[in-house]
Amino acid sequence: MMPTPAGQGETSVPLTASAVLVNKVGLHARPSVKLTQCAKRFAAKIELALSGDGPWTDAKSPVKVMRVKAPQGATLHFRVTGSDGEVALAAVLALVHDGFGEA
Repeated sequence: MMPTPAGQGETSVPLTASAVLVNKVGLHARPSVKLTQCAKRFAAKIELALSGDGPWTDAKSPVKVMRVKAPQGATLHFRVTGSDGEVALAAVLALVHDGFGEA
């Protein structure tokens, strides 16, 4: 799914996109760490949720990401704001689509 503008942000328009979890155990410890490591490579603010309406979780916090407890087949919604937001969003979506290397 291509990123789309989703309203007004503080300095730029947030980008949003979603991806379905394909790995068998969902968003457990190892994928959560991989996601946060990926997110931390970017300056952009990266958030995730199980609904397009939130509640939103900081994708750079392993503990917060693990609390999402998304099962296989769940849709992860991402909201990204920042100068490198497009690249950051593409990177986290690729990670999810790839099943965190576990699928």
